[in-house]
Amino acid sequence: MNQNSLLTNAAVVRNNDVSLSRYFDVLMANRWLVGGIAGSVLALGVAYAFIAPSVYQADILVQVEDSIPTNNSRSPLGDVSSMFDVKTEATAEMEIIQSRMVVGKAVDDLHLDISAKPKRFPLIGDWLGRQAKSLSSPGLFGFGGYAWGNESVKVSSFNVPEAFEGEKFVLTVLEDGRYRLEQSDLSEPVEGRVGATLDTTLPEGAITLRVDALNARPGTQFILERQSREKTVENLQNRLTVSQKGKDSGIIGASLTGSERMLTASTLAEIGNAYVDQNLKRKAAEAERSLEFLSAQLPQLKSDLERAEGRYNDMRNRMGVFNLSEQGKAYLDQSVATQRSLLELKQKRAEMSAIYAPGHPAIQALDQQIGMLGSRIGSLSQQEQALPELEQNAVRLTRDMNVNNELYVGMLNNMQQLKLVRAGKVGTARLIDNPVVPKDPIKPNKLLVIIYAALGGLILGAGAAFARTALYRGVTDAQEIEEQTGLNVYATVPLSQAKVARIGKAPKLPADGKFLLASEFPRDPSIESLRRLRTALHFAMLESESGDNRVLLTGPTEQVGKSFLSANLAAVVAAAGKRVLLIDADLRKGHLEQYFGLDSTPGLADYLTSEVTSEAVIMRDVRPGLDFVARGAIPENPAELLVGERMQQFLAKTSDYDIVLIDTPPVLAVSDATALADSCGTVLLVTRFETTSIAQVQEATAQLKQANARVKGVIFNGIDTDVYRYSLGARAGLYRNASYLDALPASGETKKN
Repeated sequence: MNQNSLLTNAAVVRNNDVSLSRYFDVLMANRWLVGGIAGSVLALGVAYAFIAPSVYQADILVQVEDSIPTNNSRSPLGDVSSMFDVKTEATAEMEIIQSRMVVGKAVDDLHLDISAKPKRFPLIGDWLGRQAKSLSSPGLFGFGGYAWGNESVKVSSFNVPEAFEGEKFVLTVLEDGRYRLEQSDLSEPVEGRVGATLDTTLPEGAITLRVDALNARPGTQFILERQSREKTVENLQNRLTVSQKGKDSGIIGASLTGSERMLTASTLAEIGNAYVDQNLKRKAAEAERSLEFLSAQLPQLKSDLERAEGRYNDMRNRMGVFNLSEQGKAYLDQSVATQRSLLELKQKRAEMSAIYAPGHPAIQALDQQIGMLGSRIGSLSQQEQALPELEQNAVRLTRDMNVNNELYVGMLNNMQQLKLVRAGKVGTARLIDNPVVPKDPIKPNKLLVIIYAALGGLILGAGAAFARTALYRGVTDAQEIEEQTGLNVYATVPLSQAKVARIGKAPKLPADGKFLLASEFPRDPSIESLRRLRTALHFAMLESESGDNRVLLTGPTEQVGKSFLSANLAAVVAAAGKRVLLIDADLRKGHLEQYFGLDSTPGLADYLTSEVTSEAVIMRDVRPGLDFVARGAIPENPAELLVGERMQQFLAKTSDYDIVLIDTPPVLAVSDATALADSCGTVLLVTRFETTSIAQVQEATAQLKQANARVKGVIFNGIDTDVYRYSLGARAGLYRNASYLDALPASGETKKN
């Protein structure tokens, strides 16, 4: 790996470190915003976890069997009842459990379409009611009828016209077991008594109400509502979940959720019982149809049996004892078995025709088997012709008697089995597990809700911090200025803690002034940054094509600290033995005189209006080596004065100074800075940490260049190293060397050996 690769990799790692630390600094700078949002979301989460209604879940298990257990009858009809136990798919049974037929029966039996609940105070009323163990005094300060305890009401009947379904009625408890029913469409309240049916008539129809029990103090109110049966069934279906336990297991699980644990368990139990009951009724109905069919066939079978027995007995009486040959016995066995099978299949087809259409695969399969047996019987008939005539008659009569006898006996046995099915004692579904009243709710999970609320609050807070920084905050990184504008950052000046302690963060100085940081706190990190700027400025002026000594300081907007920088930079340059002239060219709001404890007049504006001479406005040696020109009286036309001939004459007289620093108004606010920029060999743009945006820097630079200004670079002022300590610290420990500066002696101190 070559040296360039090592340097590249090191740069990537450094940039990643800076990016991560910048993100952390953004969070620290907006810590109150992040904390406020996170705390608010957490508080809402905690409130939801404890106030939200509890959700309970009850479960049942149902086993669906393939067929009904029966005896091992070997009758020609086999087990007729089993023909109606066609194997049912679990998905079909699951749909039956969720059907309106099953769910609707639970709604009807438990009156689930009637809602009767205590009137609770919003948000906290339900929670307080769940904690209460006794009745409460109704209302809030005696008003509203709110229930705060474990009040309850039992309503067995509440019928309203269709137009009033879903409307809320208010039931107010009165003395002596009485109550009052109110509704906005009722012309006047009606009164009723517990245990008696209340009837009232409206133009839309009659209203009937029966309250069986009322457990509340007088004045307590309840909210009654009668929902439509269809809507109640639909809501119950939405809360019911049905699934198969394992593939082809025949075990179906059903669960129901609800806010009342007792009612949830009883509702699911009713659904399970309704499903099993309909299964029994369905099998009983099928058995009833089968019995009707077999009962109709039984007399004919009995008659056929009697005729076959009569013919057989007549033959025995005429011929006496007759023994069949071995060939005849073999033929008889095959013929009886084939005839028995054929009759059985025909019987099954007749029964299946009552259930399925002629084109159903089951019917077609039976038809195919019947055809095959018919061909088999035809083949046996040919074998019968080979027997002697006497033996043929004996075989035919014996076969008819045996087949008819087996058919008759088998039908009697199966009719007995079908009678059991019809009685509802045998079904293909049974409840394995009945629902148990749940003790603990499944929702809300308080711990998870609080954890999610805390995490969500932090994420929202962090997002708000980054959004605020991106949308409203100014630039926070000197490297970003260089990358986005192409200008060099000549100096990065940290926020002076001494200045903050003395006058606060506002760039303006108090009216009493006399606070030049370079004089009172020469070891301040901000002043050390200005010393580095002094060195950079020296080389920038040497590279200037014009070779003049004038340096113009301006900013895109107000409140960037250009006046602070101008005054202290002038003092720092003068302290290096240079002759410096500081000019306050902000004829509108300039206040540089306050840094030196001077008056603003006479000043530059007075000279430009031809009121005084240039010598009269130059204040000599306000600091050693530093001369100063104040703003002067505020004129009416400052922009015109700055582009006038007297301004150029004044600048021409300043050529004897090593450096002339000119403080001007903001570029984007007024045109004063662009009026003077062309007359200065060096122009520096002052930006402020978290205040100036990249767009403002770009626009100010564009306006200055349109005025032929030579914009050398940018001074990045007011960096808060405490807030952005991590990203700034990642850049070679910038501004963190105050302790090293403290080791220097203060001005006027002597170093002791």
